[in-house]
Amino acid sequence: MRARVRRGATADRLEPALVRLCVVVVVGSVAPLLDTTIVSVALGTLSRTFGADVSTIQWVMSGYLLAMAMVVPATGWAMDRFGARRVWIWSVVAFGLGSVLAGAAWSAGSLIAFRILQGAGGGAILPVGAALLMRAAGPQRLGRVTAAVSVPAQIAPIAGLLLGGLIVELLSWRWCFLVDVPVCVVAVALARRVVPDVPGQPAQCLDVRGLALLGPALGALTYGLSRAGSAGFGDRLVVGTLVAGTVLLAVFVGHSLRTSGTPLIDVRLFARPSFGGATTMLFLLSASLFGSMVIVPLYVQQVWGAGALTAGLALVPQFAGTLVALPFVGRLADRLPARDVVLGGVLVAVLGTVPFTQVGHEPGVVLPAVALFVRGIGVGAASVTLMTAAYRDVAPAQVPRATSALQIGQRIGAPLGAAVPTTVLQHQLAGAGATAAAYGSTFWWSLALTAPALLPAAFLRRTGVARPRGPAGARP
Repeated sequence: MRARVRRGATADRLEPALVRLCVVVVVGSVAPLLDTTIVSVALGTLSRTFGADVSTIQWVMSGYLLAMAMVVPATGWAMDRFGARRVWIWSVVAFGLGSVLAGAAWSAGSLIAFRILQGAGGGAILPVGAALLMRAAGPQRLGRVTAAVSVPAQIAPIAGLLLGGLIVELLSWRWCFLVDVPVCVVAVALARRVVPDVPGQPAQCLDVRGLALLGPALGALTYGLSRAGSAGFGDRLVVGTLVAGTVLLAVFVGHSLRTSGTPLIDVRLFARPSFGGATTMLFLLSASLFGSMVIVPLYVQQVWGAGALTAGLALVPQFAGTLVALPFVGRLADRLPARDVVLGGVLVAVLGTVPFTQVGHEPGVVLPAVALFVRGIGVGAASVTLMTAAYRDVAPAQVPRATSALQIGQRIGAPLGAAVPTTVLQHQLAGAGATAAAYGSTFWWSLALTAPALLPAAFLRRTGVARPRGPAGARP
């Protein structure tokens, strides 16, 4: 009996090579994840430094996010063509070069251009790193590996808010970008030694027509949703870009289904219930998560009268809840039915969101902190399990393009989550002033972005991970 337990514990442990690969991917992913929020704290300083108005300087953020979104579709082809290791290293180098140039920018225009280069590199780092891990982990260890690498994804955005505030106050705005450089150098040095070199397939041809359709479609949708947060969904430019993006996306789907070669994104993957359901839910959860990252700091500043640093700290309980959940969720995702774990996680996330709809009654500090902690547990449990479930029915050769598809869903969900609540909040504040009641009404929309994630869970598989059979086909 003891021998059996000892063998089971050994089999349950991740081997050193896989752990080292996780460390390298995490190191490389930290910089682009930090940069999604670190620069937001410095926008006021950048506006004053370059004498640019807010509508111009916001492109330091918008250009970065647009570049990240538009580069994702080509990552699947690039991994197939050149090999994931080479593409990942090139992406880190491009991001580091963009960081150096952004730190040396001499005008608002040059800074925006260099941020676009940064975003192009950062947009490829995350999906290529995920594909490397999914291939190395195999179906039996997907949950634990996903949980392990999800830790920096939860810490980095909030760390970016805090680090950005400290850099602007104590150093120079240039260090908001230069801080990425040593991280990139370490990541490349480690990757050359640790990341396995899987050769590409020279025969693979780029789906040029698909890229010409999907890249602009994602750019238009991301821009439209981002602009809607300040201009509202009734703005002509918002409506025009969203319609254009939707039409281009529909044309791309038709092209992908008809093409005789290898499509940029194989949309047939979405016909698989587990993959399609998981992608839809990750889109909704990404929207819900980014919505809270925008609204909660504003609530703390405008209702509590706190400063920027306190507003950033207010989000810590949510990320702490996710970090507490991750070690347990990884093992549950590998052993239990995906549908059960996801439903439980979404229900916990909904439970943690409900108290925020009552902030109009001045709930104080403790209740929102506890609610965010509970919400973090639910979002973490659901997200990790969904990432695992999405790859269950995907063949190893399809991993690069499946990863690109998942990343696209999350990239579009993020600006949607920021745009909807901020648009609602603007209308509420226009009618009621900067009051807690306006935020209470807005948080109902955050709940509306979280609760629908329960519906696609019905398409996830009820069965857990397939266990190996014995020699005669009998189960032990």
